[in-house]
Amino acid sequence: MNVRQLTPEGTLRAATSKLPFLKDLGVDAVWLMPVYPIGEAGRKGSLGSYYSIRDYCAVNPELGTMADFDAFVAEAHRLGMRVLLDWVANHTARDARWIAEKPASWYERDAAGRPAVPWDWSDTAKLNYADRDVWRAQADAMEFWLTQHDVDGFRCDMAMLVPIEFWNETSLRLRRVKPDLFMLAEAEERNLFEEGAFDACYAWRMHHLMNDVARQRTRVTALRDYIYADRDDYPDSAMRLAFTSNHDENSWNGSEFSRLGDAREIMAVFTFVVPRGLPLIYTGQEIGYDHSFAFFDRDPIPHYEANAFTGFYRRLTALRHDNPALAAGERGGAMTEIRNNAEDCLMTLVRETADNRVVAVMNLSPYAIHADYYTGIYAGMYTDAMTGEPYELRGRVEEDMAPWSYRILCN
Repeated sequence: MNVRQLTPEGTLRAATSKLPFLKDLGVDAVWLMPVYPIGEAGRKGSLGSYYSIRDYCAVNPELGTMADFDAFVAEAHRLGMRVLLDWVANHTARDARWIAEKPASWYERDAAGRPAVPWDWSDTAKLNYADRDVWRAQADAMEFWLTQHDVDGFRCDMAMLVPIEFWNETSLRLRRVKPDLFMLAEAEERNLFEEGAFDACYAWRMHHLMNDVARQRTRVTALRDYIYADRDDYPDSAMRLAFTSNHDENSWNGSEFSRLGDAREIMAVFTFVVPRGLPLIYTGQEIGYDHSFAFFDRDPIPHYEANAFTGFYRRLTALRHDNPALAAGERGGAMTEIRNNAEDCLMTLVRETADNRVVAVMNLSPYAIHADYYTGIYAGMYTDAMTGEPYELRGRVEEDMAPWSYRILCN
């Protein structure tokens, strides 16, 4: 949730009023982009970057008060949704409280003794994880939000830029406080899961492959190869955040409409059925808002109401809720492929548990194809997840499929 852009007011109080809409959509958890005060030194644009943080234990007054934040969390919990905070452990603002109040050793320094700038993020200052006091202060601040403000977990920004030993130690400490803590890493290194620091990580490689398939820079065989390699690269419990958009992609590379074109719908479906996948919906997607948000300024959605895109995502969330075979991580069903005659375009996969089966037939190409395959033991009566109508999957399927068309069948 991009609180700044979700509503004309751009406040937590206004965002709270949208939670029943998201609950009705089928959302289980809301990841809030950073809600902390933003630095003024080197500020970009009129409002600055959400990720240039002055104080880890306060709320940006432009968004409201701590009481407004608590009310947001309370309403989300009343509706049965969890709340994740965006956590930026790698750096702070250049005028952060810690720069003024803490020892110089808390920050990496340049030749002139100034806090170092990571990458080209000129409005930020790089923390020094050689100083163990930084570790403790970060963990203290995270625990503050868990114990004092009842958040349920964290999405950890650029997690690979911080030592994995910090995440292992901090996660263990936080899970003692909150055993059902959820930790999502914006990274995909394998060591994120070795000692249980994280529950999920980004599927960046898959996302880029989806963009490439949509633009025909590569074929669906590359996505197939990715799925099999990913299965071997991570423990069974690891969940992978699957998305067609997020705040970075939307602002810097364009909306899913501009990046994926006619493949937008089928790629969204793919994120809901792919093994390990934990699907993400970014602010605006739930109403089909075709716009690339300004990152450093106010750029709110002008008109927000349910439409056909809302219905599309509601069907996808119902598909996940109603079919245990599609659960993320080790709870979900493994993937089996049905071989077909057009595997450079057509993906025919099955995910199955003891009492649930989902068959996904997806023409991930801009070509009309004549599909031909044998279903074997998977033949039988199903329900079409997108229409609700019964569907008989015959022993041999031979049919014409339009570009970017799909059928998702549940039993």
